[in-house]
Amino acid sequence: MQDKDKFSFINEQIKEKPVNKRKLLIQAGFIIVMAAVFGLVSSFVSACFRPVFEGFFSPDRDPLVSIPRDDVEGETEAGTEAATELPEPSEAETETAAELPEPPAPVELPEFEIADFQELQNKLYAVGKEASRFVVTVTGVKSDTDWFNNPYESRGQASGIIIADNGKELLILTERKVIADAQEIYVTFFNEASVAASMKKYDGNTGIAVLSVPRTDIDEETMSRISVAVLGNSLVATQGMIAIAVGSPLGTNYSILTGNITSTTNSISTVDTNYTVFTTDIVGSSNGSGAIIDVRGEVIGLVMQDYSSRGDQNTLTAISISELKAIIEMLSNNQDIPYLGLELSTVTNDIAKGYDIPKGAYIKEVLMDSPAMAAGLQSGDVITSMGGEIIYTVDGYETKLLSLLPGSEVEIVVQRQGTEGYTEITCAVEVSVLW
Repeated sequence: MQDKDKFSFINEQIKEKPVNKRKLLIQAGFIIVMAAVFGLVSSFVSACFRPVFEGFFSPDRDPLVSIPRDDVEGETEAGTEAATELPEPSEAETETAAELPEPPAPVELPEFEIADFQELQNKLYAVGKEASRFVVTVTGVKSDTDWFNNPYESRGQASGIIIADNGKELLILTERKVIADAQEIYVTFFNEASVAASMKKYDGNTGIAVLSVPRTDIDEETMSRISVAVLGNSLVATQGMIAIAVGSPLGTNYSILTGNITSTTNSISTVDTNYTVFTTDIVGSSNGSGAIIDVRGEVIGLVMQDYSSRGDQNTLTAISISELKAIIEMLSNNQDIPYLGLELSTVTNDIAKGYDIPKGAYIKEVLMDSPAMAAGLQSGDVITSMGGEIIYTVDGYETKLLSLLPGSEVEIVVQRQGTEGYTEITCAVEVSVLW
C-alpha cells in the first residue's frame, strides 16, 4: 500500500494549457502588419537605390534612350465627331447675328521692302547657325593597297546629328555608307574639336547608323558649346512649308540652305516598311547629307539622296523623321532591327472593294534568301494577322515586326488567291537581321 501511494503521481493526467485565441489573433495581426511594412520599405529602397545598384553591379550597361512618337495634330476621331455634332444656330441667334454691324474695313498692311526680306533671311540663317551646334562631321578612314602593293588611306565624310546624350556617351545619327568597312571613325564638332567614335548599331535597310562618342573623350569647352537635336513632328509638315537644310547639303561642311518643301505625298517602298519622302526646292548635291529643320530648329527630315528620284537628283530629298524614330530609338539602345524581307503596300477600303482583295498588307515582293521566302510567303499574298494580331496596314505590320526579337518565330496568316478564291494559310517565319 505504501508503494502504491509512493508512485501515485504516475497515474495523474497532465492537461494542456487552454489556447488563448485573442492572443493568437493579435500575434497574427502583428505579423501581417510587419510583413506589409517590410514590403513597403523594401519596395521604396529598391526604387530609390535601383540605379545605384545597377550602376555598381552593371557598370558597362548604357542608359536607355527614349524617343516619343508623333501623331498628326487635330485629326483624332473624337475631334472629328465633335466637329460634326455641333448644334444648328437657333432662330433668335440667327436674327441677332443679322443685326450685328458690318465688320470694319480691312487694314492695309505695309508692303515688304527688300530690307524686310533680307531681315527674314537673316533670321532663317540664325536658326540654321544655332542648329549647327548639333551637327557634326563624320569621317571614316579606310586603309588599303594599290596595284603596286603600296599602302594608302581613303577618307569618306558625311554629316551627322547629335540625337541623344545619355550621360555616358553622345549618340550620333549618320549614314553608314560613309563609314562602312572603315578601320577608324572620327567625329568633328562645329568648333573643330575631333574625337574617335565607334559604331553602335546600323540598319541594313535604310542605311542609317548610330555612332557612340564617350563623354570622357570630349573636353568641357566642347560640351558647353554643342547641343542635342530636337526631333520634331514631321507628320504635320505641309507643302510650301519653309525648310532649312543644315549639315553638308552641297558637300561643304556646316553649310546652310533655305527653301520650301515642295511635296509631302511621295513615298518609297523599302524592306518591311514604307517611308514618306519630302522633296524640296533646295538645290543640293548627289552626295549631300545632313538634316532638314523647320523654323523652330527642330529636325523634320533626314537628308538621304539615295532615295531621290531621277528628276529630283539636283534638289534635296529627306525622309520623314517621325517615321524613323522607332528605328533610331532601337539603334540608340544597341538593338538589332528585326527583318523578314517583304515589300508591302496597304490594301485600302477602295482597293479591297474595287479589286475584291482582302484588307491587310499586300506582299508586292519577297526578297531572295529572306526569312519570308524560306517560310513560303509569296508575292500576291495578303497578310491579315501576325503574331495573333490583326494587320490592316503596312504601318501595323511594321509596328508588330519591331516588337519582335531576332531569332524568335512568328506566325503570319495570309490570304492566298487560288482558282476558287482566297484561301487562308499560316506560315511560321523566323525573325532575322539584315546586315
